[in-house]
Amino acid sequence: MNSSRYTHGSLDLNTANLPSHVAIIMDGNGRWAKKRLLNRIKGHEKGSETVRTIIRTCRELKIPVLTLYAFSTENWQRPKLEVAALMTLLKKFLESEQKEMIDNNIRLNAIGQIDLLPQNVYQSLKKVMDLTKKNNGLILNLALSYGGRAEIVKMVREIAQKMKDGLINSDSITPELVSEHLYTRGMPDPDLLIRTSGEMRISNFLLWQIAYAEIFITDTLWPDFSKEEFITILKNYQLRDRRFGKVVP
Repeated sequence: MNSSRYTHGSLDLNTANLPSHVAIIMDGNGRWAKKRLLNRIKGHEKGSETVRTIIRTCRELKIPVLTLYAFSTENWQRPKLEVAALMTLLKKFLESEQKEMIDNNIRLNAIGQIDLLPQNVYQSLKKVMDLTKKNNGLILNLALSYGGRAEIVKMVREIAQKMKDGLINSDSITPELVSEHLYTRGMPDPDLLIRTSGEMRISNFLLWQIAYAEIFITDTLWPDFSKEEFITILKNYQLRDRRFGKVVP
């Protein structure tokens, strides 16, 4: 097989033109469960299987960064039983995937106000992050207790403090400086943003970073999102004309 091609079933993908960073809003777990007259938690459990599939596919394709919107700052407002179940599911996921991340050179990173997570979940998260911190393959960002506006406020406060301390002046504030004070510092901005379940909104996700991301909305609910559909979206991405605001002659 040509080293610049990736074949899966009838799908053939050019791996020479893939996004450096894919960000996904994983939406539709609750609706998936409701359609089947199941408890919402069953939808989240099924959705975690999709998470594994997409992580493995990104690793196979050597996509450098994958960011998954796992739990937003607004999600804390959901019913307490659902939040507790989500935290339990997250802890189980971290424990079950730890070995695979280590064996497959995946570095786990978390973005968001992770200090708000339950202590036992926080400890499991930090453990896997520490065990994988030297891995240099796929960077897996889990957005947990994450909100784009909160991230921007955090950035403004940090830069304001540096100005107050005399470390920088107003002329030092550039887009690059802003990026250095975000959770994703040192990483490329997302080239591709995918949202499942058909909702036409970005839900406070990576507000600064997705300025020039290609956006793809699919009606597929997250638990039904497949490797085949992901590869099809990547093929669609390769057909997009990315001008970044410029006019290409």
